[in-house]
Amino acid sequence: MKSVKKITQLLIIILLTSFTNACTNNLDDTLTSVLEQKDKESLLFMLEEEKLARDTYTYLDNLWSVNQFANIKKSEQSHMDAISTLLTKSNVEHTILPSGIFENQELQKLYNQFVIDGATSLLKALQIGATIEDLDIVDLEKYKNETTNSAIIAVYNSLQCGSRNHLRSFVKAITANSGTYTPQYLTQVDYNAIVSGSQEQCK
Repeated sequence: MKSVKKITQLLIIILLTSFTNACTNNLDDTLTSVLEQKDKESLLFMLEEEKLARDTYTYLDNLWSVNQFANIKKSEQSHMDAISTLLTKSNVEHTILPSGIFENQELQKLYNQFVIDGATSLLKALQIGATIEDLDIVDLEKYKNETTNSAIIAVYNSLQCGSRNHLRSFVKAITANSGTYTPQYLTQVDYNAIVSGSQEQCK
């Protein structure tokens, strides 16, 4: 009888071990495939677009030393960190290239032009800042509407909130320097609603 009990216990242990391994493997599969391909692509693109903001503001801060660039470049780094965290948790490989270098060639062209134009005057540099935030808000809205992933939507909402605040800050500085800004990507209605609004508390 003791032998039968030992064999039964051994079989139970083997079955439980097999079940646990199967569940773990399934969980690993779920974690690695939690993001759809379009979500991975949007996160990787937005990571570089936030890098475009950070790198451009870092360059312009070195030229002009104004609070907008000094403060907002730090915020852009936190935006990059938020996206990078999502990618890491979803086991998506990603590399952040050195400052001023971008895998996406459209973003590379924008950066190259921004650093040239931004060196001409402080007003032009501030207008470039507004342009970047303008673009960022529109792209975040586009990708937010194309996903059903709640984690991505939450991060994009937070980043949009920050970008609206940044846009208000740049427009205020542009006005203080006797300049104007015309939205390049936002509709005029959406732009007016943002710049006439109050500074937001972003999560």
